[in-house]
Amino acid sequence: MISLVLAESSLELVPEELQDHPSVLSHARKLGKNPSEILLDNSWHFAAMKGIDDEIKRGRPDLVHFSILEATTIPLYLHNKIKIYVHTIDDKVIYIGENVHIPKSYHRFEGLIEKLFLEKVILSNTATLMEVKKKSFSELINEIKPSKIIGFSTKGQLKSFEKISSEISDDTCIVIGGFQKGHFSESIKSKINHLFSVGDISYEAHVVIARMLYEYEKTVFM
Repeated sequence: MISLVLAESSLELVPEELQDHPSVLSHARKLGKNPSEILLDNSWHFAAMKGIDDEIKRGRPDLVHFSILEATTIPLYLHNKIKIYVHTIDDKVIYIGENVHIPKSYHRFEGLIEKLFLEKVILSNTATLMEVKKKSFSELINEIKPSKIIGFSTKGQLKSFEKISSEISDDTCIVIGGFQKGHFSESIKSKINHLFSVGDISYEAHVVIARMLYEYEKTVFM
């Protein structure tokens, strides 16, 4: 079974140092929640986020939503041939279980993730649908123990999706950045065995996921 990791994903609750900012307080009041219980979102918190560490990588939970939707609505996932993990920019890891139906509405997804961050686990009867743990990317890779780690970056070796798919074995880990702009940090890059670029422009994560997993599916189901 292959693994997919969205690394340094732009998915986090509003950090403590921003919780008193007027834009955060105003948004929290509209939602009827405490500032510490809502997702950091550049659409609402742009003024609060100016100048924070890794600013260009943060505050885009919608991009993570697109990516998870793409990965969990394809044959590879529906036939239980892929494990999906979301590693966040603040070193948490979300484990996505089998047969999880991610809400297609962003607002429902937002509420689900906020609940997950607060309660640490989402259950359905006795099944664990999603769970979050404090864990670094390195610790996650040590846990998965893949034979090969393939990452995607405009700084990587240029190669087509089809050719990359031919290099994926059953216990490969595919790593895609879950952020809007920028590049993997050195701690992420140092763990990647094979870094590939699929073009001279930067594609959004959900596009890379869709095209890469489709090419791999052809080797599995066709």
